[in-house]
Amino acid sequence: MTNDVLNSLRHDINEIDSDLLVLLAKRRRISHGVVEYKIANNKPIRDEARELALLEKLIGYGKSLGLDAYYVNNVFQTILEDSVLNQQAMLQKNLNPDAMSETHRVAYLGGQGSYSQLACHKYFSRRPGKLVEMGCSSFEQITGKVENGQADFGLLPIENTSSGSINEVFDLLQHAQVSIVGEVTHSVEHCLLATPDTELSQISKIFAHPQPFAQCSRFLQGLGDIQHETCDSTSSALQSALDTPNSAAIGSAQAGKNVGLEVIKSGLANQRENHSRFIVVARKPLHVSKQIPTKTSLIMATKQQAGSLADALMIFKEHNINLVKLESRPVPGNPWEEVFYVDLEANLVDNHVKQALEELKEHTQYVRVLGCYQSESLQAVSVES
Repeated sequence: MTNDVLNSLRHDINEIDSDLLVLLAKRRRISHGVVEYKIANNKPIRDEARELALLEKLIGYGKSLGLDAYYVNNVFQTILEDSVLNQQAMLQKNLNPDAMSETHRVAYLGGQGSYSQLACHKYFSRRPGKLVEMGCSSFEQITGKVENGQADFGLLPIENTSSGSINEVFDLLQHAQVSIVGEVTHSVEHCLLATPDTELSQISKIFAHPQPFAQCSRFLQGLGDIQHETCDSTSSALQSALDTPNSAAIGSAQAGKNVGLEVIKSGLANQRENHSRFIVVARKPLHVSKQIPTKTSLIMATKQQAGSLADALMIFKEHNINLVKLESRPVPGNPWEEVFYVDLEANLVDNHVKQALEELKEHTQYVRVLGCYQSESLQAVSVES
């Protein structure tokens, strides 16, 4: 094959890729018309039976074209997820017109290249408007900017599939005067980053936020006697690695590229599938449509007697409310007392949820709803291929 033939083939591939993007954009525009019908007729945004039938049809057609089922399923699962989440965001904007302005001022941890910034872009990519970013040095600074009106929204990491819950954020939610209005899950791909031409054997110090250190503990243990220095964000860790000879930082490949660092080693996390869940907070709660999957998060303190927690949790079962997370944290200043954070698959507008919360008050010292918000944890339909 000559170089001219190779270039011609690459040109054809580039044209096909461009055509695919045009078709994907057209598909998204048409799906926006579909959501208008669903809003007008009070139809659920997601139709899993149709998704399954569509995937089965596409997989069958793909096989006739020589494409394997796994490839076709993966591509269209991504397309369907994008369509559902965009339709849900449109419905929420329609329901809360005053909360979704033309400008979104968002506070998050770190700066350019931080995982919080990437999650911020992912969440607001489905919410049209100018994005004004506010990098912060602490979680408390984030909620502070939201509370005093400097920011419209704040983004806080709440848990990770590898390192678990982020306790500092849970503790902050006990007293922060904000409401949870959204969530987003972002894939985390940790890399070891250093200045160009640096070898792994030359590194004597690694900078990172505490969470990446916890999520990459097995890899770090294998390096032997290398100093670890914690930073308040991934962004500051990258800058420290840039300024310190024979050092490295843990962050994403894109973040490293942005500041002039190169990837020495990738795939550092203890688990291959490493995801962080972020919550979006605002000063005021949002209304959430009954047409979309919804979560409600709350804090409760049970009475100091045997069986009080079990009695409280039984209320959710009796009202057929699915509990998806239960987290306990100590009450500052009150030794041996704890509060419980609860995530429910529930919408506050439903009567059975209202009744459950009223009954819950009888079995607890206090209950505080942190927020009712659109769930973005979509479960893909299962296709027999």
